Amino acid sequence: MDQSVIQPEKMELVVVTHVVDAITFWAQNVTDKINEKINVMLTEKCPGAPILMGRPSSHKVYGARYSEDKCWYRCTVQQQSEDKFYILYIDYGNTEIVSRSDLVELPEELQTTGLAKKYKFWRFHVSSEQDSPLFSQGKSFLHNMIHGKKLRVHKKSVCFDGTILVEAFQGNLDIGEELLKFKFAKVSLPGNRENSLPTVNLQECTGLWPSRNAPGELDTLGSSLGCMPKLRPIFSDQKPQIIKEQKTSVAVQPVEKLNAGQEPLAEIQSSKTDVNGQQLCSQDIEQRMREVINDKDLEIKKLKEEGSAIQQHASLLGQQLEEAKLELQILKESYEKTKETEHNHPTTFANRISQLAKKVHSLRKLRESSPCSTDEDHLLESITIIMNYRISVPLSSERLDLAWKAYDQTLENLRGCQTMVEVESLVNIRNEARGALLTAVDDFLQEVDKLPINERLDRLKKVASSLTAMFSSVMLVEQTEERSFEKFCEWKEHKQKKIKNVRKATDEALLALSSWATRLSKFSCLMEKTSMTEEDVAEGVDEILMNADKALCEELSTESSEQDDQEREMVCNAFNKAIQSIQREQSMLKAIRQKYELNTQFKQKIQQWQIGPPKADELFAVKKRIRSLRSQLRWKLVEVSCLEEAEELDLPEILKKKEEIAETRNALFQEISHEKKQYIILCDLMKRGFPELPVIYPDADINGYMSSAGLLMKSLDRDMFDADPMRELSGRRPLLSTDFQGQKIVLKCYAVDEESEAKMLEQAAHYHRAQQQNPTTTVPLLALFCGKSDPLAYVMVPHYSNGSLRAIQKSSPLSSSEVRKVMKGVASGLQGLHAASLTHASLHPNNVFAIGREKGIVGDYDFTKTPEQRVSDSGMMAGSISLVAPELKQGQPPSPASDMYAFGGILLWLHVPDFSGTLESERQNVEFCGLGLDATLHKLLSKLLISSTRLSASEALKEDYFISVDV
Repeated sequence: MDQSVIQPEKMELVVVTHVVDAITFWAQNVTDKINEKINVMLTEKCPGAPILMGRPSSHKVYGARYSEDKCWYRCTVQQQSEDKFYILYIDYGNTEIVSRSDLVELPEELQTTGLAKKYKFWRFHVSSEQDSPLFSQGKSFLHNMIHGKKLRVHKKSVCFDGTILVEAFQGNLDIGEELLKFKFAKVSLPGNRENSLPTVNLQECTGLWPSRNAPGELDTLGSSLGCMPKLRPIFSDQKPQIIKEQKTSVAVQPVEKLNAGQEPLAEIQSSKTDVNGQQLCSQDIEQRMREVINDKDLEIKKLKEEGSAIQQHASLLGQQLEEAKLELQILKESYEKTKETEHNHPTTFANRISQLAKKVHSLRKLRESSPCSTDEDHLLESITIIMNYRISVPLSSERLDLAWKAYDQTLENLRGCQTMVEVESLVNIRNEARGALLTAVDDFLQEVDKLPINERLDRLKKVASSLTAMFSSVMLVEQTEERSFEKFCEWKEHKQKKIKNVRKATDEALLALSSWATRLSKFSCLMEKTSMTEEDVAEGVDEILMNADKALCEELSTESSEQDDQEREMVCNAFNKAIQSIQREQSMLKAIRQKYELNTQFKQKIQQWQIGPPKADELFAVKKRIRSLRSQLRWKLVEVSCLEEAEELDLPEILKKKEEIAETRNALFQEISHEKKQYIILCDLMKRGFPELPVIYPDADINGYMSSAGLLMKSLDRDMFDADPMRELSGRRPLLSTDFQGQKIVLKCYAVDEESEAKMLEQAAHYHRAQQQNPTTTVPLLALFCGKSDPLAYVMVPHYSNGSLRAIQKSSPLSSSEVRKVMKGVASGLQGLHAASLTHASLHPNNVFAIGREKGIVGDYDFTKTPEQRVSDSGMMAGSISLVAPELKQGQPPSPASDMYAFGGILLWLHVPDFSGTLESERQNVEFCGLGLDATLHKLLSKLLISSTRLSASEALKEDYFISVDV
């Protein structure tokens, strides 16, 4: 599988500015022409630029004074420790530690991308540890070979950190091959790459980025940086004359010297001169002469080696000629014997050729039928993708979590305060924590924006799908061996080498056989002249046939061999670890993405309150308009009442006033709806970061609204509605029918005092919260308010005209299929209430509704009564069937189980309206059997009404009786 992120590009010409190690270097593109312009601007701007104050930004470019030449160059700050800064010169690639006085701010025109890019030899890694002598020799070797010189680079890939993987050439010389030749680098294996890049760790870092250096290394790092290549090695004419005189010249050292030690190089590097410009010119001429002489010496040495090789080759040819003459004599004698043998056994040679032909045919079919990529190859490619392109958790994530924790603590402190004096001080602390949180959010969002999370998730998904399809017979396990990947890669590499060697041996053996056949063909053609003799044709034929047969047998055996148990276990372990690695990374990336979305929303919502906190002015304005409209409505009602009581009725005027009343009432209801929206906004702001609002605005009564779950609407009053009494349904409490915002509603009236009002509000809010979790299976509460001129509380619910089960069964009974659908909805409603720890205790045909004869919903109950009071209501009957569970008659309190008993009684009544038997004796089961009920219904009713362990609502929904509804 191609591991590259992008397609390879054409050759580029670059000049090397800094060498990091034996395989890593920095270089500038030769075509970039802006270097001189940048240097001129730096010389003009930096001396008068402001010194860096405070903490630096990782995204800005600064100017830094290089310690060796005291010139200004562009840089980015990598780390900070007090007033020392670890910086990277972005136009050259070298690093240094500078003090604050050597760092200045740069204008916007210099805030551009660095000229130098980081390059690394493709598929190589360093062959030694950083502190080993071979590591230093490799770096010196590459430095002497390419530093300050032009290279042709062929881009192969780009890493996620921006490092460009290339093949590099200097003339016709492949730099990578030279590194391999002298063992300064090795070829990388998939899934097992070494990180040879040197790292610098600063512990106890107080800057913006994680620490990278151990304590004590900060002071010594400057000395090591001083050994790095100077800036602008190719553009030395741009430096001041005094800096040119300080340059050192480093001659390319022979490889033997590099391996032996670095003393000559150190002596050359340490040689410096303080003489005038003329001495520098002579030194440059002398240096160039040395380079020319060294080049000529190398050419002479190469010619001598070629001459020596030619002489040795000529001597070898002479020796081979003598050996060939001797072998010819031996073969001649062997040929005579072979002819005699073939004369006596004429079919032996033909049989051997025939057997070889069959084996070649079988091998050809085997090679042609072999897939281009086996399961093992695909697994190896997948492991490479998993290991080489992983995304780590952003460094800013931990800082963001700490900022959130501090911010949440300030909100918790605000929720507990009760006085304005406490609020003011805590609000200031909260605002400071919010500012720090927004800074942490910005850093996190910027870092995540640079990560290809979606692309990585898509790629992991494809890899997981292909692996699962390919290894569908492999059972996934939770734990795998730690070195599963390494063992598989080593085994796969060994197997590939073996197959390659076997095929190579087969090809060579068959090529030798083909050459012999060609010689035989030429010798046998009588139409053409040939210089070959019969000895030439017979030469080595037995050995050729034997080698071909042996090679064919070995490859056929290798290609057709199957994995043994140990190999299968190794492949399965690698597959399991691959799937686990994919799942872990997918979970981590999804968590990062979710965290990114949540923090983006937080930033968008909170930025509008940076100038000032939210206010309740709009809510108070709405309340003021409500009071005005309410006064207008009352006045118009009085006017209509006076007109209707007048001796002479003015019908046109009365109709006109009634139209005005309807318009005023609608406007009033609209304002009340607007008031509720304002409460929702303020409650949301309380939850999201402003818990001080109820203390700041006590007249708004935000806490009262929240405690009622948004149900309490104090602006409503009975006299606002044009309501008609529902006398046929007002047996236990007054019911009023009216309209509210275009919807037909019912007002349920409850007589309450101050104590019972609080209990009623608490029960209604509990029911309302549970109903909102399952809005389609229980009757919703639209609003709750208390009368201002009467001691009544009003609950507003939708009006289901003739929708109760009792009304429907009286007029047009439900069919068996309709009963199943309706009662399944009722069971779902009970399931939601029971999950919220609520017991209905008032389930009867008048309190269960069938919307459209298919959708069953559970009605509300009397919020002024306890469950014990509700269950003793005389309305708990369905025909002649009592819906009160036996345990309730024995004095036990109502429970979800007693609700399910009432549910079973209603279900029995719907199927057998005239049932007059008893549900409290041992003859229940016998009586059920005589009713001719469906088997699934009989089974369900037995578990609801007879069994000592009654079904719960969730268990009832899993019974066959209700499952058949979905089918």
